[in-house]
Amino acid sequence: MLLIYCSLAGYIGWTVFIWLNSFALPVNGWVFAFLWAVLAFSYFIGMLGHKWLGFTIAGSYWLAFFQYALLIVPIANLLVIVIDHPRDVQIAGSLAAALFILIFSIGTFLAYSPVVRKKEFIVKGNGDDLDIVIASDFHLGVLSGKRHLKRFVNLSNKLEPDLVLLAGDLVDDDPIWYARYGMSEVMRKLKSKYGVFGVLGNHEYYGKKIPLLVRVMEESGVVILRDETVEVAGKFNLTGREERTNGKRDPLENLKPAANLPWIVMDHTPSDLKTPVELGVDFHISGHTHKGQMWPNRLITKRIFELDYGYRLKEATHFIVSSGFGFWGPPIRIGSRSELWNVRIKFENI
Repeated sequence: MLLIYCSLAGYIGWTVFIWLNSFALPVNGWVFAFLWAVLAFSYFIGMLGHKWLGFTIAGSYWLAFFQYALLIVPIANLLVIVIDHPRDVQIAGSLAAALFILIFSIGTFLAYSPVVRKKEFIVKGNGDDLDIVIASDFHLGVLSGKRHLKRFVNLSNKLEPDLVLLAGDLVDDDPIWYARYGMSEVMRKLKSKYGVFGVLGNHEYYGKKIPLLVRVMEESGVVILRDETVEVAGKFNLTGREERTNGKRDPLENLKPAANLPWIVMDHTPSDLKTPVELGVDFHISGHTHKGQMWPNRLITKRIFELDYGYRLKEATHFIVSSGFGFWGPPIRIGSRSELWNVRIKFENI
């Protein structure tokens, strides 16, 4: 895999180098090759520790560039053959560069300009209508930071929800940036009638600082449910599952409430739609997939998950999978958009 990656990165780098040279720019081949290699491995260099933060940022953008370069550069090379012009390399390379600028511009807008998705459905049971704000996959850290979190808090508070549910991947691996950048003071401004609840995602496990994450979230007014079911205000039961990365998490059967109230379940990864239906869950919430985040990745998520995005009703169980409010890696979204869901549940007396 490493050899394949290096070969592809080298091919893209060679193409860029040839394009730059077509303008007669004084580009030293050895210097370019060194800088290109550093860029290609910048994301991995950033994993060495917090002091390598600049490499993490550069590497995040590199991931988006690399993905689309694999699609665009071969087409640009074919275009050089088709054009058959003295300046064919300049023309094809410039068109490719313009396309990259367009992709990054649109992708940045879609990543940092969240929308509110609205859904209303009926659940059999007694109770008052319930207005819920749902969001997942914030990946709060450096690129998805305090300003982006403010967007969520402002949008959510305008909706005046009864309940706010945060369906995992709240931070990008390490909660240190959440704490260091003072994001808790923003999260504490979230308002809801019955409280703010969250669950862990796979990235909280990757960061291996779950106790710290739980503590800073509690300080932020977010109750993290870890294989727990709580009865909220005598109105409904809410279950928060451990992420499936935890191979020892309880089966959903063990978390089924005794009280005959509407049952809401949060599970970060939508890996199992069958069990919630069998157990009579009324509303099941997930995230994780990002709707692929950058086209054409959704072609993969749609094959992996029965429901990789959106709303579905299976028998009497309502499912929602969110594409997330934040993003992983590059702050780029193509074919998806940062979002929160505003769900209104109407109860039908039985």
